[in-house]
Amino acid sequence: MTVTGWVLFAALVLGAAQGQVSPATTEGEIYPAAGSARERNCCTSYLPPTAVNSTLRLQALRSTMVPLNISAYIIPATDAHLSEYIAVRDARVRWISGFSGSAGTAVVTQTQALLWTDSRYWIQAEREMDCNWELVRDSSISSITNWLITNIPEGEEIGFDPFLFSIETFKAYDVSLAPGNRILKSLPDNLVDKVWTDRDPVPPDNIFRLPDSMVERTWQMKVEQIRQQIKDNPYKPTAVLLSALDETAWLFNLRGNDIPYNPFFYSYTLLTLDQIWLFVHTERVPEELKLHLNTDCFLENCVQLLAYDSVRTYIETYLTQPKVKVWIGTEYTTRALSELITPEEKVLTSDYSPVLTTKAVKGEKERRILKDAHIRDAVAVMKLLIWLENTVPKGTETELTAARYVNERRSEQEYSKGPSFETISASGPNAALAHYSPTNETSRKLSVDEMYLVDSGGQYLDGTTDITRTVHWGTPTDFQKEAFTRVLMGNIEISRTIFPARTRGVYMEMLGRRALWEVGLNYGHGTGHGVGNYFGVHEWPVGFQSNNIPFDEGMFTSIEPGYYKENEFGIRIEDVAVVVPVTTKYGNNYMTFEIVSLVPYDRKLIDTSIMSPQQLQWLDEYYRKIRAIMGPVLDRQSLKQEKEWMMRNTEPFVSAGDPATVSSLTVTLLVLCRALFQHLS
Repeated sequence: MTVTGWVLFAALVLGAAQGQVSPATTEGEIYPAAGSARERNCCTSYLPPTAVNSTLRLQALRSTMVPLNISAYIIPATDAHLSEYIAVRDARVRWISGFSGSAGTAVVTQTQALLWTDSRYWIQAEREMDCNWELVRDSSISSITNWLITNIPEGEEIGFDPFLFSIETFKAYDVSLAPGNRILKSLPDNLVDKVWTDRDPVPPDNIFRLPDSMVERTWQMKVEQIRQQIKDNPYKPTAVLLSALDETAWLFNLRGNDIPYNPFFYSYTLLTLDQIWLFVHTERVPEELKLHLNTDCFLENCVQLLAYDSVRTYIETYLTQPKVKVWIGTEYTTRALSELITPEEKVLTSDYSPVLTTKAVKGEKERRILKDAHIRDAVAVMKLLIWLENTVPKGTETELTAARYVNERRSEQEYSKGPSFETISASGPNAALAHYSPTNETSRKLSVDEMYLVDSGGQYLDGTTDITRTVHWGTPTDFQKEAFTRVLMGNIEISRTIFPARTRGVYMEMLGRRALWEVGLNYGHGTGHGVGNYFGVHEWPVGFQSNNIPFDEGMFTSIEPGYYKENEFGIRIEDVAVVVPVTTKYGNNYMTFEIVSLVPYDRKLIDTSIMSPQQLQWLDEYYRKIRAIMGPVLDRQSLKQEKEWMMRNTEPFVSAGDPATVSSLTVTLLVLCRALFQHLS
C-alpha cells in the first residue's frame, strides 16, 4: 500500500458525490447532496456534499488564542508519538478543517485559516473543506514559515503544541522564524482539545500480549539486546527513551487497540541498565499482564508501571541524577520531551532509536510466520478477484461491496485480526486518487469498461500484509496496457536487482520509475515501506526514501510503483518482499528481494513486447513459485475454482525454446552454425 489508520483512509475522497450548501446544515455535518460539482467553488459559494462546516469551530479556537496573546496557531496532522496513522481523538486537523488526509498542516489566525498539503491530497482538500479555509498547494515547512513571516507582524508570537512537533520540525520552524523576530510559543495544553467538546476518550480496551507461539524473542531477551547496544555505544548513554508506539509494543511483545488498524497502545518507555519504566494507562493492564511483566519487583528485569501522563515528570527526575545521558531517536521524539533533556551533555541523538533499527531485521521465526501470513492472505485476494471477474459483468457490484468482500474473505483466514488499513477500492477516475477509499456517497458501480485498483491488507497474529492489484475486465486501451506494463517493469526491476548488503533503498528507487520515465510518465508517492509482524502496515525505518535505513538480510518492504491519469484511471502494483542473501560469481555479502506476495497480475494488461527477456524470465519464475506454494494450499482447502483460476493466470509467458529464454551468446552461436550449415550444403 502507499501509504496509509482510518484517519488516513476512512473519509478520503470522494469522486461521484455531488451537492451544495444547505442553510439547514449544522456545525460539523456533511453538506447534503444536491448539485453536480465535486469540488468547492468559493467564488460562487458552492460547496460539495463532502465539505464540513467549520465556522463555529474556528470561532471557538480563535477565542482561546486571545488571552494567550498568540497571533497564529499551528496544527500538525499527527499525535503525541508522531505517528503516521492516528486515532480519531488525535485527528485535530480533520476536526478543525474537515480535511481527513494523513499529511497536512493547518495554521489559524484571527482572520485566516490555511491548510498546507501535498499533491496527493489537493483534490480531496477541495472536496472536504468549506470556504473558511484556503488551500496552499505545498507541504514544505519553508512555505508555512514564509507565509507566517509575511502575515504575522514582527515580534508577535506563534503558538504550537510541543507534543505534536518532532525535534527536527521544531528546529526547521525556529531557524526560519527566529531571524525574522517571529517567536514560537510552546503551549502546555492543546488549544484544539480545549474546544473539541465531544472528543473521543482513550479506549478502555485492555493491553494484551502476543501468544508465545508468535514470539521468537521474549521481552527479557529484547531488553537485554537493547541494553547491550547501550553498553556498546561509544558515547556512553545510560538510558534510551522510546516514544514511537511500535517501539514499546515490540519491546514487550504487547499489542493494543488504540489506533485503528494498528495494534498499538498509548505508551512511552524509559529503559536504563538497571530499570524499566513503562508509561501507560495503568488501569488497562490486567493482572495476568502484570505478572508477565514482573511488575511486583524492582530488579533490572522488573517493569515499573507508571501513569501515561507522568512521563515528563519522571524524565525530569531521572535527569537530576549525576552522569546520566538519555539516548533518543530524533525521528520520533517530540519537542515536549527533548526540551526536558538539558544540558546538552545529557542527551545522545540518532535518527532512530536502537529499538527501531533492531526491530527492522526479522529473526528466522519472524520471517517464516510473516511469509505464512502472506500465503493465507493470497487466498483471500484470489477469492476477491475471482468473484469480481464473475460478478462485475452483471453490473451488480460497487467499490464498497468489493472492499467489504475482501475484508470478509480475510476474516475467514486463520489468525485474522481485521484489515491493516481502510481498503482502497477504486474504479475509473477514483483510482487516479492514490489514497481514495469509497464511501456511501462516492462509491462507483464497477464496470467491465473501466480499470479497477484494489489496495488492501490484513492484520494477522503472525504478520501484516499489504498488496495491490490493478485489473480490467473488458478491453483496455493501448495506453492503459503500456502504462500498466511499465509499472510492472518497474516492480520487476527492483525485485530482481542484486545489491551489496547495507545498500540504501533510495539508491534503487529509480529502478521502479525508469520504464515510466522513458516515456514521460511518473508517480507522486513513495516506492515502498517496511512491513512487520502484526504491526503497522507502514513500519519504519525500512523503505526506499532518503531517511530510511540501509537494507539488510531479514528486512521486509513493499515494492509499489504506480501511474495515475487524472479523472481517468489509476495503476499500482504492490508486492511485499524480504531481503535475502544471493550468490554472485565474484562478490560476497550481496542481497536481493524475495517476493512473498503470491497473487498473479492481470494478464490482459501485460504487453510482453516492451518487456526485456530478463523481465519475462523473472515473471515466469515468480509464477512458478506461486504455483508451487499456492497449489497445495488451495488443494488442502478444496478450493477447486481458485486453483483453476490460479493455474490459468500463471501460465508461462515464455514457452520452452522461446528466444527470450536464450542468452545472447547462444543466439550468436545458433546463427553461426546455421550459416556454416548453409555454406557446407
